Amino acid sequence: MKIILIKPENREQLKATKAVLKLLNVSFVSREEERYDPAFVKKIEISRKQAKEGKVTAVDFKNLCM
Repeated sequence: MKIILIKPENREQLKATKAVLKLLNVSFVSREEERYDPAFVKKIEISRKQAKEGKVTAVDFKNLCM
């Protein structure tokens, strides 16, 4: 069977959607959407781009354990 992803915009829509699914005897799973801080995501994207471009600094492990 297919999976349908429903993203209600507010609590009223969520409540109504759950009620309709229950009336139709449709099984469903509800969970909170995980979100990252946009500033954090931007930093990660920049770091990945720098790594692809070879803009990295090699650090000797011996220098970390002084």
